[in-house]
Amino acid sequence: MAVISEVNQLGQQIWLDNLSRSLIQSGELARMLDAGISGVTSNPAIFQKAFAGDPLYSEDIARLKQQTLSPKQRYELLAVADVQAACDVCLPLYQQSKGRAGLVSLEVAPNLADDTSATITEALRLWQTLNRPNAMIKIPATDSGLAALTKLVAQGVNVNLTLLFSKDQVQKAYQAHVAGIRQRLAQNLPVDCIQVVASFFLSRIDNALDTILPAVLQGKTAVALAKTAYAEWQEFIQSREFKNLSVQQAAPVRLLWASTATKNPHYSDVVYIENVIGQDTINTIPAHTLNAFIDHGTAAATISEHLAQAKSSLIEIEKLGINLESLATRLQQEGIQQFIDAFDTLLQPLN
Repeated sequence: MAVISEVNQLGQQIWLDNLSRSLIQSGELARMLDAGISGVTSNPAIFQKAFAGDPLYSEDIARLKQQTLSPKQRYELLAVADVQAACDVCLPLYQQSKGRAGLVSLEVAPNLADDTSATITEALRLWQTLNRPNAMIKIPATDSGLAALTKLVAQGVNVNLTLLFSKDQVQKAYQAHVAGIRQRLAQNLPVDCIQVVASFFLSRIDNALDTILPAVLQGKTAVALAKTAYAEWQEFIQSREFKNLSVQQAAPVRLLWASTATKNPHYSDVVYIENVIGQDTINTIPAHTLNAFIDHGTAAATISEHLAQAKSSLIEIEKLGINLESLATRLQQEGIQQFIDAFDTLLQPLN
């Protein structure tokens, strides 16, 4: 896994987009951390696969089904225990990195995506139940989710803001984060312990656009958006607005590249890893794509390369009458529905 260490040296963390009881109890997660993996993300689809395929859950599921609990309560008891255990394995890295690595994400119920109050309530309940400093609560970047982000940051919660597909959505995330930091500072509370990541989804963008783009532009939109988003992130953290907060120890929102498994078989299986490596970013990668990168991937600081070409590609795409912000809104709503469907599938065997 030398290539993972090389990526780390370039300033990017690689998180594993996978979690299961066997991964933890076998010691595999600990070994991956030793080899350079820096965190863990989860989602309903990951837990559904784990519950169905990992025999270590069988006894607990059978026992929980004998208790007077809802399917969601049974799910939470299983998922919370896994995230707590993963947090414990990752805690030394969290401490060593002063809170910047060793984080583990757990998602709120996706059907709350458009309900700010319910998202805040559920996120706080999960945060308090997990009771781990290196836990992260994952919420979608809808308008309601952004409003929830502000309140959660103000209360000291680490947040993984998910389902971002455009530069404007990311800019809104920065402002929601800043508002939360300011609210917390107004209460004379510390802000140095709060970590927020903005999960920018890549492969879904190209998958949605390639069928309507000319061949010369196919497979380029997602990486172009990532490169320009990173350039704008660099501008933001150097702005007077954020520097006034950073001197008070506030950490910036970090860009996290998600949906990095290649969906088009004609593209490289590591295209959404190799082309977005850069300082102070994160890439969360499913196991099969991570294995491909370890096998034949190359580590190089690519995120700031060919920026002018990336901007030019986006201009050409817009000239074709494609509104990338409208696309981002649609993909976000589709993503929420996919999460809801996965959550429903997850709960069915727990009835």
